Amino acid sequence: MIGGHGTIGKKVAAALSPRHDLIIAGRQSGAERVDISSAASIEALFRRVGSIDACICTAGTGYYGDFQTMTEEDMLAGIRGKLLGQVNVVLIGKGYLTAGGSFTLTSGIASEQPARNGTTVAMINGAVNSFVLGAAQELRHDQRVNAVSPGLVEDSMKRYGHLFPGYNTVPMDRVANAYVLSVEGAVNGKIIKAWA
Repeated sequence: MIGGHGTIGKKVAAALSPRHDLIIAGRQSGAERVDISSAASIEALFRRVGSIDACICTAGTGYYGDFQTMTEEDMLAGIRGKLLGQVNVVLIGKGYLTAGGSFTLTSGIASEQPARNGTTVAMINGAVNSFVLGAAQELRHDQRVNAVSPGLVEDSMKRYGHLFPGYNTVPMDRVANAYVLSVEGAVNGKIIKAWA
């Protein structure tokens, strides 16, 4: 689980840990270190960990800022991290994922309901969703891939609530259940909307 010590990751790890042996990876914390903006770091993580039955990524964010002054440089960190990082988790990780295993990526409500000054995040989330739809057709050995779109989670209101006026918050147990569905269920190529 990449990002298992973040706001969402902690709750997902708690929901899955009674039934699964988890390895938590993160840029700054966890049993394993990984920087998803680096394909070499992702490859090194999978080489260290070896064969896995599932991989969840809750890491990554994107630029929020004034559209009128936004530049390519502003967008690149989120594109390299949340978008290409998650794409590379699947592209590299598919060689380490067991037959019938699953990938669960994280997109977001911004793909359908962008917040003001959130064009970059909307673009990244939409691209993650589209990648999942395409990759689900291409994976072999009954491997699956889904994305969870958490919505504005209760535990992040203090940090992000001002960006999403009028949005309803999503209870953390509902968000965690969306990841459980992706890992333990039979769904493939789905965007699981915890907020819907």
